[in-house]
Amino acid sequence: MSDEPQSWAPRDSSGARASSTGNHPPTASGEQPGKKSAKRSGKKARPRRTGWRRAVPTWRMTLGTLLGPAVLLGIGIFAAYRLVDIPAANASATAQSNVYFYRDGSVIARDGDVNREKVKLTQIPSSVRHAVLAAEDRDFYSDDRAVDVKAMVRAGWNTVTGKGKQGGSTITQQYVKNYYLGQERTLLRKAKEAIIAVKLNREETKDQIFEGYLNTSYFGRNAYGVQAAAQAYYGKNVEDLTTAEGAYLASLLNAPSAYDVIAHPDNEPAAQRRWNYVLNGMVKEGWLDAAERATTRFPTPGEAKPPTGLSGQRGYIVQAVEDYLNRRGILDAKTLATGGYRITTTLDKPKQDAFVKAVDENVMSRTSAEREADRNVRVGGASIVPETGEVVALYGGIDYTKQYVSNATRRDYQVGSIFKPFVLTSAVVNDSTTQDGRPITANTVYDGTNKRTVVGVQGSTDYAPANEDDVDYGDITVRVATDKSVNSVYAQMAQDVGPGKVRDTAVALGIPADTPDLTASPSIALGTANASVLDMAEAYATLADHGRHGRYVLVDQVTKDGAEIELPERTTDQAVSREAADTTTAVLRSVVEGGTGTAAQAVGRPAVGKTGTAEEDRAAWFAGYTPDLATVVAVMGQNPDTGAQTPLYGALGLPRLNGGGAPAETWAAYTEAALRSSPAQEFDLRPAPGSDEGDELLVDEDSDTSTDPSSSPDPDTAPSGSTPPTPGTDTGGNSTGDATGGTDGGTNAGADGGGTAGTDSGSTRDGTAGATGGTGGTGGTGGTGGTTAGNSG
Repeated sequence: MSDEPQSWAPRDSSGARASSTGNHPPTASGEQPGKKSAKRSGKKARPRRTGWRRAVPTWRMTLGTLLGPAVLLGIGIFAAYRLVDIPAANASATAQSNVYFYRDGSVIARDGDVNREKVKLTQIPSSVRHAVLAAEDRDFYSDDRAVDVKAMVRAGWNTVTGKGKQGGSTITQQYVKNYYLGQERTLLRKAKEAIIAVKLNREETKDQIFEGYLNTSYFGRNAYGVQAAAQAYYGKNVEDLTTAEGAYLASLLNAPSAYDVIAHPDNEPAAQRRWNYVLNGMVKEGWLDAAERATTRFPTPGEAKPPTGLSGQRGYIVQAVEDYLNRRGILDAKTLATGGYRITTTLDKPKQDAFVKAVDENVMSRTSAEREADRNVRVGGASIVPETGEVVALYGGIDYTKQYVSNATRRDYQVGSIFKPFVLTSAVVNDSTTQDGRPITANTVYDGTNKRTVVGVQGSTDYAPANEDDVDYGDITVRVATDKSVNSVYAQMAQDVGPGKVRDTAVALGIPADTPDLTASPSIALGTANASVLDMAEAYATLADHGRHGRYVLVDQVTKDGAEIELPERTTDQAVSREAADTTTAVLRSVVEGGTGTAAQAVGRPAVGKTGTAEEDRAAWFAGYTPDLATVVAVMGQNPDTGAQTPLYGALGLPRLNGGGAPAETWAAYTEAALRSSPAQEFDLRPAPGSDEGDELLVDEDSDTSTDPSSSPDPDTAPSGSTPPTPGTDTGGNSTGDATGGTDGGTNAGADGGGTAGTDSGSTRDGTAGATGGTGGTGGTGGTGGTTAGNSG
């Protein structure tokens, strides 16, 4: 045995001893040399984390993860608070004008000069102040917070999740946005707003902030501040506002343009709901006695008094452009009101001038101050290029400074028989058949008996519309029924197609789905819907473009400070088949060639169109198009003092005013001038089989009658200047507004002892009145067909 000390280290597989580095024999207590004993330290050894536990973070790690960002966020907020100062008032406090241009760059109008008059908080009645608080921030005085964090988070979440851009601001935040910042919706602006609001809340009193808010908020009608709003809507100072008026102004803060019930009569229900919300909030907060609330009535504001710089058509154009930018989500009213925008429209100045001239020569020049009825005459017009959807001309009324509501965009007059072509279009689209299974085409024969009850698959519908002057037509083709606007035929056709399908077709062509009284019932065929002139022009442009539909375009370019604002791209789709659209066009040719719209022949080129009349002769329409231009003209009756719709009896010196008269004449004069420098285009049509006049008629095999269009009485096409009959008794209508008869023929009927009204036994719905007796000036029994004043023709 060696004298060297023996090592305890074990041998490896080769027999050599392993290195003793780090390997020491245990002590008597079992400890490794160099390791501190857990027993001697008094601490219990922590077991090693093994298995799945190694993936779970410790509480120290979790706490660090949570506190770290919170600490950093706090540091960031503190730094931002120290770095962001309350700035000077922004440029919108002295907003620039907006400039509107024609397509060629010539100026239409300048608008946007700030209308503001500051007042002290003590000048504003407490009821008005409470109304604003009830509408915008009921806890403003009771809560010391300047920022509503919960509301901001909720608004942000709703915006991110697609529920729409929503506000989440206190009055303090809104004041900061209005006076110090801007209207843009960015996270940076929102962060600045919150920080400045907190600082402002510490440096100014609640009264000072509220006063500033009331003087900077936008109320619509270019009115900044509550004093300007009081003048703009009620023609009085803020001190004189009633509780009801104050509540209405407070309602406007939510949607200044949309809730102006004079500019947008169709939005009045929504405005009244908001008004009620404000008043109910005042009661809830103890600011208004419940008894007084119960007797409070909606305070309809007065007509707007626009600046004279918007006289003539300029104001109507500016109004239409502002609505367009707002509805298309390009610029809202508040943003646009800050000014500085240069807006180039699609309007063509020569065409716009031609429209004004056509209206002046064919309508306004025929009015007389000596005739009471002429005070009620109003005209609306719109013209669209079918291929591009560009609006090239608008006629809103006699003068924007005299009549604030645009007749081109209002939706409160029935469209009458110019709606009927949509029924035929829908029939072709849906391959519809009559009740006895015959396909519906232009030459399909219907029973045109007066007051014939509409029949459905379940039998009688109890709806029996009268024809104008209660004329019985017997068996008549769809083509002739279109020329004569036979109500009994079109009501039955709408039932055969399906009223819901007719409505869908109208919407596909361009009629807004929310159009008032666009009801899916047989009466839809008679034009009870209250679409605007511009709406109808868009739908007719779709027919002219062979069934391709795209929304109309009114703005070509928007810039501010040299930067261009992005505009939505126009898209088109085949709304209805070309076959369906072209079939309708083919049928409408005969209306101009030999029906009620012959006055449109003065255009001197291929054209189609349809006449129509609203219930009780309150409006007369002509809607027509060439291959390259679709235009709608309406002459409306409205009392200038009360705003109530009135019949047009006696207007322009005529007992009745029909769509084939002044509206068609205006249409022809405008279209001829607008297209004078363009070569005439022929219609390129591919109609459905059975649509041409020479096609074999489709009749009921069980019927002994085969009706040829030529065998039906030709409508009288004398212009509105012919000697008209005396208006008689309205033939009626019903509770759904399906008034029968039409103004389009009354003026054309043969008078006793004269006229060339033809041999009709009575006038058609479109006003193609005839005589029961002979033609020419033979007197006798002539003219009985036009003595009854009807509706909807």
